[in-house]
Amino acid sequence: MNTVLLDKQKAVALITLNRPEAMNAISRQLRKDYIAAFEDCIADENIRVIVITGNGKAFSAGFDLKELSSGHSDTAAEEVTNDMARVMERFNGPIIGAINGHAVTGGFELALACDVLVASEHARFADTHARVGILAGWGLSQRLPRMIGLSRAKELSFTGNPLFADKAYEWGLVNHVVPADELIEFAMKLANDMCACVPNVLVEYKALIDDGYSMHFKDAMLYEEATAIESAKRAAAHLIAERRDAVIQRGREQKEQ
Repeated sequence: MNTVLLDKQKAVALITLNRPEAMNAISRQLRKDYIAAFEDCIADENIRVIVITGNGKAFSAGFDLKELSSGHSDTAAEEVTNDMARVMERFNGPIIGAINGHAVTGGFELALACDVLVASEHARFADTHARVGILAGWGLSQRLPRMIGLSRAKELSFTGNPLFADKAYEWGLVNHVVPADELIEFAMKLANDMCACVPNVLVEYKALIDDGYSMHFKDAMLYEEATAIESAKRAAAHLIAERRDAVIQRGREQKEQ
């Protein structure tokens, strides 16, 4: 059985972690297959948005601890590599995490590496790094405080206690909580909404937000201004006019819903 499934639907790729019997624990083979799926999407210029989810009751329970504890050296360093997070960084389009169930430790880190998170009512997040005896290495210690606040992040990381879907929404970790049987449909619709944007601008906008977020606010404002000017130089007036009409029509349709 393939540990990762890749389903391309026009401009959207759905990547599914597929070790349901092991709660999609991150094994060596799953890491290899996950990286291969992302590299496939990176090489495919038609793929503009990726949705990630898990098969079964879990998004991912994190590292396969049985495999981790059976490493060939005296430490776990050979197993705890950040290659999965790195390949996600190489994809220049939006990544949506559709969190269907447990997202624990390494699974939590994979979720945080996404640009947008949506969750089913069964989703729960937990950081058990400190209980296992290793430190976060895929960005959790830096991303989580920026998303939910320093004190809340410390509570989760210092206790290993779970954060359930409704509280995750209240704290701003996830954008939406939807019924489990609607999760993938919802995430795919969101992905297709993103695909309706101007292709190169969608890519540039993601970079603008991510790069600017790591800067001092004043520097980020100057960076945005300079980037916007360069973008405007490449924008044809007649195309903007055409797109404006489409945006107005979409706004009318959404108002009527």
